[in-house]
Amino acid sequence: MRAGLWTALPGIIQSFNPGAMTCEVQPSVKVKVRQQAGTVASVQLPLLVDCPVQFPSGGNCSLTFPVAPGDECLVVFASRCIDGWWQSGGVQEQAEIRMHDLSDGFVLLGFRSQPRVLSGISVSAAQLRTDDGQAFVEVNAATHAINIQTTAPVNVTSSASARVTAPSISLGATGQTLLSFVTSAFQALFNGHTHNETGSVTGGPNQQMGAGHLTNTVKGG
Repeated sequence: MRAGLWTALPGIIQSFNPGAMTCEVQPSVKVKVRQQAGTVASVQLPLLVDCPVQFPSGGNCSLTFPVAPGDECLVVFASRCIDGWWQSGGVQEQAEIRMHDLSDGFVLLGFRSQPRVLSGISVSAAQLRTDDGQAFVEVNAATHAINIQTTAPVNVTSSASARVTAPSISLGATGQTLLSFVTSAFQALFNGHTHNETGSVTGGPNQQMGAGHLTNTVKGG
């Protein structure tokens, strides 16, 4: 009886269906099966299909992340048939009378075998990070600091407005002083800008910042 009672098993993701939020999983523990000849062989369990994937969520907010073949996971098997709930939601009748069956697995992501453990795990902050640690957003429990680090561009997009409120704000660019950073920003903003002025056309900025202003060279009269 216990041999046919499935509770939880580690597995390896084979494919992911983001539209249905389900995946196919290969259980990563072999089992002993007695053959017709009376011998006992170690065999792989069958592929588990249509397994619901768990993403942390609540209150109309969710944390999602890519699920890729080769990701490790833990498959937890429900004590009763989940087909009715999975197809229709709510409280449903059991489609079949089965218990702790391989057909009723839920996939929990994030469990890792020793060859795939993450390196450089922060012991002082909660992080949303890439596996290589090159990009992360973290909240430090002791200092309440929020830090963002990446080797790629950081983009902020809003269809409304963006606001930063603080007693002081520091802006800078690697290898630049604040003045050169602001100068570059103004030059990028006005680069190529021209307009008519009393019959003449002004050129773009002359790449010099005077005492608090940018000067233009007037072409024409």
